[in-house]
Amino acid sequence: MSGFFDVLNEELISFIEEQHMFFVSSACSDGRINLSPKGIEGLKVINSQCVAYLDFTGSGNETAAHIKGDGRLTIMLCSFGEKPLILRMYGRGRIISQSSSDWAIFKESFNDNSWLRQFVVLDIESVQTSCGFGVPHYEYTSTRSDFDDIASNIGNGMPEFIANYQKEKNKKSIDGFPTGIELNEKD
Repeated sequence: MSGFFDVLNEELISFIEEQHMFFVSSACSDGRINLSPKGIEGLKVINSQCVAYLDFTGSGNETAAHIKGDGRLTIMLCSFGEKPLILRMYGRGRIISQSSSDWAIFKESFNDNSWLRQFVVLDIESVQTSCGFGVPHYEYTSTRSDFDDIASNIGNGMPEFIANYQKEKNKKSIDGFPTGIELNEKD
């Protein structure tokens, strides 16, 4: 099934839904190329030309900065099981922030999570598949519980903790590019 496609077909959508992990790659014209692994039931097919994922509060916010600066985004999935396949989706990214009019629409499609920072949406321009014969076999055992464990330890102070963390770590990329994250504060 290697080749190029304009949209996701039912077979590719099924493949996406079976995976536990995906990778996101983005860049601006200057600075570092970002490549991040993602998981935690985060990727959803919106339609044959659009996917979105939960973007959790983390140590950086590179994808948002690159989307703001350039817009190009690639999402890759690969099978670690018996049927080898690599799937790449190329297109333009956009960020759905909590202040966006589309926030509620996207939030309905995903499970609630206190670590949610924003949604990253990929409007697909092309899809590529390749054999995946060089990808080793790995077995999925479980989703990490680290986010939930930290949230349990912080308790009711979680919203304040996240706001402070985002203020410190998520307003600029590691190359100093603005991420566009809105923190409801006066600068």
